[in-house]
Amino acid sequence: MEVFDGADRGENVLDLSRLNLDSLSLDNISEERRKDTKQLYLTYNRLTVLPEHVCLFANLEFIDISNNGLSVICEEMARLNKLKTLLAKNNRLDEFSLPKDFGSMQIEVLNLSGNRFEELPTQCLKLQRLKSLSVGGNRLKAIPAEIEDLTSLELLYLGGNLISAIPPELANLPFLSYLVLCDNRIQSVPPQLARLYSLRSLSLHNNLLTYLPREILSLVHLQELSLRGNPLVVRFVKDMTYDPPSLLELAGRTIKSRNLAYCSLDLPPHLRHYLDLASKCPNPKCAGVYFDSCVRHIKFVDFCGKYRLPLMHYLCSPECTSPCSSNPQSDADSEDENSVPADRLQRVLLG
Repeated sequence: MEVFDGADRGENVLDLSRLNLDSLSLDNISEERRKDTKQLYLTYNRLTVLPEHVCLFANLEFIDISNNGLSVICEEMARLNKLKTLLAKNNRLDEFSLPKDFGSMQIEVLNLSGNRFEELPTQCLKLQRLKSLSVGGNRLKAIPAEIEDLTSLELLYLGGNLISAIPPELANLPFLSYLVLCDNRIQSVPPQLARLYSLRSLSLHNNLLTYLPREILSLVHLQELSLRGNPLVVRFVKDMTYDPPSLLELAGRTIKSRNLAYCSLDLPPHLRHYLDLASKCPNPKCAGVYFDSCVRHIKFVDFCGKYRLPLMHYLCSPECTSPCSSNPQSDADSEDENSVPADRLQRVLLG
């Protein structure tokens, strides 16, 4: 995995770490030195408030204020218009600690792990250039739908929180490559995540997952998948809960499965839109479709002959599942495993 937190210590670096500072005095720092400083380290001190004169480092690009007792970051921080990396791990920050204009900054890397956030601050969701966001080890209970506004995001680390659900809007991040949601309370993965075409690493270990959506097989660039510590089912399970289709759905199924032709003169717009929503039954032996009425069905996919991964998929009717038997592979599953390229499966790591 790429590392986003690094900063080369060399010229233009001012390191004030481990000096037991409870305030920041610039009396001994010349104006020229402030102007030349691009990287500032203030880690392992006793700061409770980031002082306002930090903005005197006008050319600052990187600042690390981790491992203090910070509860407030001064409003003047927003004036650092060249700042690209802010590391503020292991402090006492919460959703009220950031500057009001924080969202207007040009930050690309933000690490707020090990703080006291119960929700993601709205300012963070306005950082249009943000590529890496780490808010692990906090008290987050949810991921806001507005996460989709961070369209430049490549890494999202939210491990070690209290998150119970993944919003489908997360799938609208076109460059997301690393997604870490381990050590939460997540019970299911939305099938929309299959739209994360750039995803290379997905960490879901130590959650409450019992299955994954079958669409996860569409993540062709996925190289790492961590699932250890989940109650993933170890025997064949199928849910026969089934609401009979409505007359509208029966008519729609007939039109789509029989390829009956229609045009704008035949049907009103809302019915044409409804027909466009048809989903093909994944059973390779069935040519049917479904709209709202379907059968939830858990199947197992064999990864490299070593792991059997339970994936959720939806069938058009109970007739598409085979009778219960000791064989964990149903007729509906018979061709699914062979349809996944072996070289792709070999790049998936479980546990």
